[in-house]
Amino acid sequence: MIKDEKRKYYNALKEFNGRKYSGMKVGGKHGWNYKDGDWNEIKISPDKWKFEFICNKYRIHKAPIGTGALNNTEYHWYIIADQKVNKINANTYRTEMTGLKYKVAHKRPHWNHWSYHYKGEAYEDRIIRILEEVLEQLKTKRRNRELSNFF
Repeated sequence: MIKDEKRKYYNALKEFNGRKYSGMKVGGKHGWNYKDGDWNEIKISPDKWKFEFICNKYRIHKAPIGTGALNNTEYHWYIIADQKVNKINANTYRTEMTGLKYKVAHKRPHWNHWSYHYKGEAYEDRIIRILEEVLEQLKTKRRNRELSNFF
């Protein structure tokens, strides 16, 4: 596939479970290296921390030529994760994080607003839908566990 054909396929409308989308096909994979990342956190209650993580991320494998979004395209993600840490010594912790990353919106280089704005939505609308979906999945998992323990 030549460069223009690859970009055309990447940007082509696809469908998954009745929902149209563009970009990487469902099932596609990326590997990233987060070098020199800065994680800063502040304890805001006995069991709650506010954090920020800032760094450049680098592809482990180079992107195929002619694929992907245009340079300066922005993406807005909402991450729900489970983080486990193991203290190795006074200054070192091994961190393992697994979770889900939801696309909230994107912003093409020539756009003034995030994509949800053009759909007449607000950031909060999208996050509420994500959290409601996650909450329903957790409730279903708990019900299934309770049923399996009952029998």
